[in-house]
Amino acid sequence: MTRFIGCIDLHNGEVKQIVGGTLTSKEEDTPKTNFVSQHPSSYYAKLYKNHDVQGCHVIKLGPNNDDAAREALQESPLFLQVGGGINDTNCLEWLQWASKVIVTSWLFTKEGSFQLNRLKTMAKLCGKDRIVVDLSCRKTQDGRWIVAMNKWQTLTDLELNAETFRELKEYTNEFLIHAADVEGLCGGIDEQLVSKLYEWTKNYDDLKIVYAGGAKSIDDLRLVDELSHGKVDLTFGSSLDIFGGNLVKFEDCCKWNGVQN
Repeated sequence: MTRFIGCIDLHNGEVKQIVGGTLTSKEEDTPKTNFVSQHPSSYYAKLYKNHDVQGCHVIKLGPNNDDAAREALQESPLFLQVGGGINDTNCLEWLQWASKVIVTSWLFTKEGSFQLNRLKTMAKLCGKDRIVVDLSCRKTQDGRWIVAMNKWQTLTDLELNAETFRELKEYTNEFLIHAADVEGLCGGIDEQLVSKLYEWTKNYDDLKIVYAGGAKSIDDLRLVDELSHGKVDLTFGSSLDIFGGNLVKFEDCCKWNGVQN
């Protein structure tokens, strides 16, 4: 069954909710921000832990976030996943406190060419059960979903499809997929993408898929559950009351998870 998954997005050391499509690789550029928390990252780590929201992730969006990420992870050791700048030289350090590491841009060259050998290296270092592969994507005009890196600004040569999941599942058992074009807009999920995620992975019972982007109602949990036949989990961000939203209550998400147990 589809479950609610929590997130802690960090930008310049603060917990924020950002419109994903406005992030750039330039430090001087200011992304469009929906919410800046008055609470430290550890507050959210404790909140998720106390409500047993399994599989939550801390994402470092750019520099100056390591301290805040460690603070969250150390508040709830081996409970949260961490992503942002993860590579073969630092993954084991982060796994001291994180349940899993989320790897994205390091799997590609600067030009966006996917390097399978890097994922194989990571799997050997960490074990496939402690790696999440981030396949966050943008939709092209011809209706394909292409993995995007560098804060979702660079389209890579890796397309989301059945073949990609079939190949990569040998080295990980979990994928995180932000629909970058709708991330932070609270305008609704990408229903077609959620349906495709089920279609592409329905034969892999042990594979976990987490979708993020556009969720705006507690009913979206039911919608994702229906579209994915319970295969895909859902993250709420800007719409959630703990992040300043007025569309979805954290309490209701926890109640949903309780029913699914």
